[in-house]
Amino acid sequence: MFTAAKKMLKGFAHAALSEAVDVSELNGVRALHLGSATVQSAMRIREPFELELTYTRAIMCFLLFHSNVRHMLTIGLGGGSVAKYVYAHCPEIKGTVVEINPRIIQVAKNQFFVPDNDEKFEVIEGDGLVYLAEHTEVADVLFIDAFDSNGIPPNFCSQDFFDQCAQTLKDDGVFVINLWGSDKKFDVYLARIEQSFNQRVLILRTGKPGNIAVFGFKQGIADLRLSSLRDRAKLLEKTHKIEFMQFVEKLADNNNSSNNRIFMKSDR
Repeated sequence: MFTAAKKMLKGFAHAALSEAVDVSELNGVRALHLGSATVQSAMRIREPFELELTYTRAIMCFLLFHSNVRHMLTIGLGGGSVAKYVYAHCPEIKGTVVEINPRIIQVAKNQFFVPDNDEKFEVIEGDGLVYLAEHTEVADVLFIDAFDSNGIPPNFCSQDFFDQCAQTLKDDGVFVINLWGSDKKFDVYLARIEQSFNQRVLILRTGKPGNIAVFGFKQGIADLRLSSLRDRAKLLEKTHKIEFMQFVEKLADNNNSSNNRIFMKSDR
């Protein structure tokens, strides 16, 4: 690794470790803040293993596209909303989370009910960038949710980073990242993701402007017919309190589609 790149990584690590980690509560919802008033994670205290925020439920749409997920790798813990949900409701999936800030890990475990490590769930204290570089073709799903007080860190939106994410996935793997719809560089990030995943990308908007879930596919999806996705959504809704049917319709609205199916740029 070049010296400049090493210095950049050290600078990011120092900033991440020095950032304030705060918790607030309002109307039965506990929220995590990282150096600002922005809500990074939210949990309804009476339902700690459910998904309070719409964007976290949208992230779970990887289940629409991959029916045999066995390992989910997450970079960035926050309050652990998605990781906890997968732990509680998807017993077939082993979850690995990499988080650089030990304070976040402590708060997530003490105040957000993130479970202790066991045979199906592990939180690793470490640099996610380094972890990705050292692990190739290991994950069925790779979820990136690495925000700080200034938004998404520069090292987590470069072309090299998205290329590395593709390499970390198994051949039929699904990449998922949470981006801000109001970010002026959203189109730049999306173009980089499309390049890394050979135009096999879908977006799912969860608010105005709000969060946008971006899905990248290392290989193509076998079946993007709306009838098939709706059937899958109906099946998933039998065991998940997630509005998968609504998300299928949003996917059709947010991407190129016909009355019959959704298209990616790679389909052109």
